[in-house]
Amino acid sequence: MPSIQKAFKVTLIPTHNQEVLINKTIGCARYVYNHFLALKKELYASEGKTLNYNACSQQLTILKKEIEWLKEVDKFALQNSLKNLETAYKNFFADLKNIKGKKGVGFPKFKKKHGCKQSYKTNLTNGNIQVIENKCKLPKLGWIKFHQSQDITGKLVNVTVTRTSSGKYIASILCEIEIEKYPQVIQNIGLDLGLKSYLTTSNGETVDNPKYYRTQKRKLRLCHKKLSRSVKGSSNRVKAKIKLARTYERITNLRDDFLHKLSTRIIKENSIICIEDLRVANMVKNHNLAVSISDASWTKFVTMLEYKAFWHDRIVQKVGTFYSSSQTCNSCKSINPLVKDLKLREWFCPSCGNYNLRDVNASLNILSEGLRILTAAVGAPDAIYACGELVRQESNSGRDR
Repeated sequence: MPSIQKAFKVTLIPTHNQEVLINKTIGCARYVYNHFLALKKELYASEGKTLNYNACSQQLTILKKEIEWLKEVDKFALQNSLKNLETAYKNFFADLKNIKGKKGVGFPKFKKKHGCKQSYKTNLTNGNIQVIENKCKLPKLGWIKFHQSQDITGKLVNVTVTRTSSGKYIASILCEIEIEKYPQVIQNIGLDLGLKSYLTTSNGETVDNPKYYRTQKRKLRLCHKKLSRSVKGSSNRVKAKIKLARTYERITNLRDDFLHKLSTRIIKENSIICIEDLRVANMVKNHNLAVSISDASWTKFVTMLEYKAFWHDRIVQKVGTFYSSSQTCNSCKSINPLVKDLKLREWFCPSCGNYNLRDVNASLNILSEGLRILTAAVGAPDAIYACGELVRQESNSGRDR
């Protein structure tokens, strides 16, 4: 069995002293990041030079002697903050090579105390991180309890501690584990993502869109109203802010749970998954559909499919953005331009008379196009390779819908 890196997320239950130290560590990591970002900008402006990670690390040692409170926190948190800054610079310069006019990652920005992710990362060295049942040992913090929802297995690598907007403390424990692969199957499937139904498969199955943001919209509106009417600096405003954050957190958790269960089932049941390569960033520019598209979280779903496919020797094949899957008849491959109207949910092909349901037809076309791309890639006319073995093509166009 191959070894992979997998993160286990748990909710920490820190004591008051541990909570204070976690907040100090997050603050120190943010201070180090901002300090060296300012130093690098100043040096480049005056001398046209920059500092790499090693140079920053050497100066960090000197800085810790000057600022005593930097010694109180985990040293790995400060070093990882410098590594994050180095990565931010590398991403920026790599993005400059992309096509002009494309929105990129941008130049590294100063971290704020509020309004952005509050976290720090620590590394495993000489047994400084341990996990036993519902307790974990972290540098400087000692043993800290957490809510155990799953068994944490494998070789520990590092831990990222995050303070959420709702005031919770989450530990993401990264481990190297040997994953047990799902049994091999030969069924192939095409997926058509949508808004009315979340997805339609080439087998004719339709998965309803849960629309978690829409269902919680009234509650969010009330929370926003209460927050806006509370007095700044009051304890009621703090409570309202936490309640709003918890509502958003619940929406995220419900959506992630739905996406994980759906993606796992699809990976378990199919060998080759063909799916459209959607340009979500362009699609959300339509203000009438932006909220619904963001609520669907297609990008996260496709990402889950891809890494789970890698774990279990499956293939996720993307079909080109401009492939007309809805307008093409899956039987005779003729294009019906009238289907551009989104209100047309079913139609008869003017060429062959075949009856087509819009989403099922699109998923069948996505499957056939995905298999065609894979076949062209391996150069075999009637077969493609999946999971390291020869797999026959299966066309679902003749199935009852």
